[in-house]
Amino acid sequence: MNCDKKDLLLYAVTDSTWLKGRSLSEVVKLSLEGGITFLQLREKNLDREAFLEEAKALKKLAKEYGVPLVINDSVDIAMEIDADGVHVGQSDMEAGDVRAKLGPDKIIGVSARTVEQAVLAEQRGADYLGVGAVFQTGTKLDAKPLDHKVLKAITEAVSIPVVAIGGITKDNIPELAGNGVAGVAVVSAIYAQEDIKGATEELKKITAKMVEA
Repeated sequence: MNCDKKDLLLYAVTDSTWLKGRSLSEVVKLSLEGGITFLQLREKNLDREAFLEEAKALKKLAKEYGVPLVINDSVDIAMEIDADGVHVGQSDMEAGDVRAKLGPDKIIGVSARTVEQAVLAEQRGADYLGVGAVFQTGTKLDAKPLDHKVLKAITEAVSIPVVAIGGITKDNIPELAGNGVAGVAVVSAIYAQEDIKGATEELKKITAKMVEA
C-alpha cells in the first residue's frame, strides 16, 4: 500500500502519560476532530491485553475520520485488529520481514537516522520513514538532535515520504522548511496540551505552511 504523502502532514503518536484523567479514546478523538492526518498507537507501558483493547477502540475511531492507524512495533496486534499498518524502529523486526508477514497492502513505516538506514528501509519495502529526533526531545532523552542537513540528505536519497519526528513544537516547525519532509510526527505538542483540538488545528496550519515553503 503506498502511503499518500498528504496523509503524513500531521502524524500523531499516542502517549498515555499525558491523559490527565481522560481516556486514550477521548484525547485521540479530540485530535481527530482537530485534523490529524495519521495516527500511531505507541504505548510502552500497557500489557498486551490493554494494548489490544486500545488498538480496537482507536481503529474504530480512526476509521470514522478516514485516518490511517498504524501500530508501533507489534506486527501481531496490527494483524489481529487489521490495522492499516505498523511502524518499526531500527532494533525491531526488519522491514522486509514485516512486509512478508503483513502482505503487500499494508503501510509500513520505519525509523531512520542515516541515509544508509533510509535507503535500506525503502529497498526492503517501507512506505514512509520517520526521521529524527530533529530537535531535543523529552520522550527520548538519549537521542541527540539530528543535523537538518542529514534530514535533507535523507529526503533526497529516497522516493518515499519522510516525516520529521522528535521534540517538535508549534514554535520550531518553521525551522524544518526546505528539508523536503512530508509532515511532522508529534506526541506532547498535541497530547500534553489542555486544548487538544485547538492545538491540533494550529499545528496543522503551521505544518502545511512549512511543507509548502
